[in-house]
Amino acid sequence: MDRVIMHVDMDAFFASVEQRDNPSLKEKPVIVGGIGERGVVATASYEARKYGVHSAMPMYIARKKCPFGVYLPTRHERYRQVSGEIFKIFYSITPIVEPLSIDEAYLDITDVPMKPMDVALYIKKKIKDNVGLTISVGISYNKFLAKLASDWNKPDGIKIITEDMIPNILNSLPISKVYGMGKKSVQKLHNIGIFTIEDMYKLSKEFCIEYFGKFGTEIYERIRGIDNREVQIARERKSIGNETTLKKDIKDKEEMKKYLKEFAHNIGISLSKKNIAGKTVTVKIKTSSFVSHTKSKTLNGYIKSEQDIYNAACEIIDGMELQDDIRLIGLTLSNLKENKIEQLTLDDFL
Repeated sequence: MDRVIMHVDMDAFFASVEQRDNPSLKEKPVIVGGIGERGVVATASYEARKYGVHSAMPMYIARKKCPFGVYLPTRHERYRQVSGEIFKIFYSITPIVEPLSIDEAYLDITDVPMKPMDVALYIKKKIKDNVGLTISVGISYNKFLAKLASDWNKPDGIKIITEDMIPNILNSLPISKVYGMGKKSVQKLHNIGIFTIEDMYKLSKEFCIEYFGKFGTEIYERIRGIDNREVQIARERKSIGNETTLKKDIKDKEEMKKYLKEFAHNIGISLSKKNIAGKTVTVKIKTSSFVSHTKSKTLNGYIKSEQDIYNAACEIIDGMELQDDIRLIGLTLSNLKENKIEQLTLDDFL
């Protein structure tokens, strides 16, 4: 393998931290998230997953599926602290680390003077000994396959996918495993009888481009083991936003705008602190039946003020047709860039 990419993923991270901090919770179904009536599951331990509980599930459904589970609120500060300990171990191996989230990352270990399997075993042991948690590791020659491998034997798994295994090892996998395939794309392919990656091999490159747009070429190549993305040391922030699950469903747009104004205020503060601006405003809503909708507006120029963000958000919400009550609303500014302002000198006026 020319490149050696590792994908590391902590197992049920939030729940595992809770079980580690409170040994009486070990081997019990632990569900972490918003524990209120309208909360959502952030993480479920593997004991809870046996009952069908999973992340992003409404908490009231989780309680029906697992009424004897242990339900805990999130402790983000604690999770960040533990995450910091884990990432120090990653950086002790290589400086080429791309964090994907608080509990997940890519590592480029091409130049590490150890066999890939030895690196994986070292990291797993170090995290187990120092932090008391388990991690699943996937290794391959590109990011797509490394991430696929880390999910292969969860929890506490380890797997290497080499070039000679392609395409046979992928054939039986569901198309939802292909990075970049959203729920709508998966359903569209199901509608035409495409269910596995082997089925996707029947699709021409031209069909994929027409069907998936600009990502068509990447999807066509990925199922053939091609992914040229590099591990990015500094990941550029793509968006800044806020969202909230409402205490009660609403349908009045003026009431929604009160939340949008608060979000715009928070986003404006973040933009000012980071000295950045953006030009794409997106409003997200989730209906009482848990169907999500987003609508975006890309402006001609970059904006950073609370009022400009709020005005654009109001235009979007005014143009949305709302059939059902809304249980969640969110606002995001994306398409970001540094807000460079040149300092004028006396010479500019002479």
